[in-house]
Amino acid sequence: MGTKGKIALGAVVGIVVIGAVSANAGGNSDSGSGDKSKDSSASAERESGKPDDTKSDEAEQAAEKKIAFKGDGDFEVGTDIKPGTYRTTGNTDDMCYWERAKDASGEVDSLLANDNVSGTSYVTIEASDKLFTSSGCKDWEAVDAKASGTPASQMKGNGGMFRVGADIAPGTYKSTGNTDDMCYWERTKDASQSMDSIIANNNVSGTAVVTIAAGDAYFKTTGCKDWKKTA
Repeated sequence: MGTKGKIALGAVVGIVVIGAVSANAGGNSDSGSGDKSKDSSASAERESGKPDDTKSDEAEQAAEKKIAFKGDGDFEVGTDIKPGTYRTTGNTDDMCYWERAKDASGEVDSLLANDNVSGTSYVTIEASDKLFTSSGCKDWEAVDAKASGTPASQMKGNGGMFRVGADIAPGTYKSTGNTDDMCYWERTKDASQSMDSIIANNNVSGTAVVTIAAGDAYFKTTGCKDWKKTA
């Protein structure tokens, strides 16, 4: 298990659309003593860049803390990684593959959810999960549930998953269709990536129009041309 290129159970390769077709970030304080040695020492300290080095170290530590776990490996939930929602900016080469599993048997029946990722991906790892596998992905970061920003009104058609209200604004979007064989989009109510999380999805050939509701949690797009908000 865990090798790249597996077929995702959820929604990328060979998906069946649900619904109608259902299922799938001290120098200037002189004491007045005139002691030149003190002035010289203070000047040397300023030139040494110690305060800047400290700030640099703090920035590096903050960056390290942001990385929850690496993009390659098997991780035991509760031991190696904590349950929660995580984000990767996608593949390191051709494809990022991840999977949630209920045990480490490596059998198909142990899979809870998986995906082949091009672009950004979010996934929620549950406390009941036993193993999370990631291959060919960039490092995973923990997602702040309260994070906010200025959501965009357009998105890359092969950009992967976008968080509604944080990455993109709700509204009606239009794409001129597929970039290769098929454009796939998906609206979801969470990042569990299970079949039950899908609100609506579609495989598109040609122009595509979709309304992303304010109550949607995420929007996934792959193989499509770029999307622009029209309403």
